[in-house]
Amino acid sequence: MTALLEIRDLKAEIAGKQILNGYDLTVNAGEVHAIMGPNGSGKSTLSYVLSGRPGYTITEGQALLAGADLSQMSVDERAAAGLFLAFQYPLEVPGVATMTFLRAALNAQRKKRGEEEMSSPDLIKRVKELAKILDMDMEMLRRPVNVGFSGGEKKRAETLQMMLLEPKLCILDETDSGLDIDALKVVSNGVNQLRSKDRGIVVITHYQRLLDYITPDVVHVQSAGRIVRTGGKELALELEETGYARYQAEAA
Repeated sequence: MTALLEIRDLKAEIAGKQILNGYDLTVNAGEVHAIMGPNGSGKSTLSYVLSGRPGYTITEGQALLAGADLSQMSVDERAAAGLFLAFQYPLEVPGVATMTFLRAALNAQRKKRGEEEMSSPDLIKRVKELAKILDMDMEMLRRPVNVGFSGGEKKRAETLQMMLLEPKLCILDETDSGLDIDALKVVSNGVNQLRSKDRGIVVITHYQRLLDYITPDVVHVQSAGRIVRTGGKELALELEETGYARYQAEAA
């Protein structure tokens, strides 16, 4: 199998405090991995380090996307290379229409890869197809990015971005946060449509309920900034029953 994401002995800090402590993870193309763990275990930090958020510094180890060292790439280069981070709390962007944002994001990536820009008619057609899958009113796409959106609407909009950009590696940072059951089903359906033999998906979550709809191939338990156990989807059910206390004690 082709290793899409390779993380080796990764250590990272923010404001001088080390959060990731020798992190190891391999995600092959075609796989869905779930990372579960308690608050403060560094799950979101991992997503920020991989995506290049300012202030999150790699001090040791490597993170490779399709063999390329992410630490040597700018944020836009990581995006063009195929990395997409779906935020736990998507940001609002006042004054920028969602459709304008989608057009700019898609064509900027295509240009960086040496591809032709997508024409406006083709873009509108594609966005309409995706909006239908996600039960989104096209009127939403004329509004500023995420401004005045409910939690479910924000997650739908972000899933639409992900489906439009078709990244190689999708990282979902607690996508289930703030979603009711209906919105969870819709967003999960969108994510599932992205599953393919050429793409990897990493789902970061506290709770097993998201994994009822996005079935993982591999489940990892993270504690104290590193993975302490790996198993199949049954591991998520065990965590739902027993919690994380055992793994927190092991990692201490």
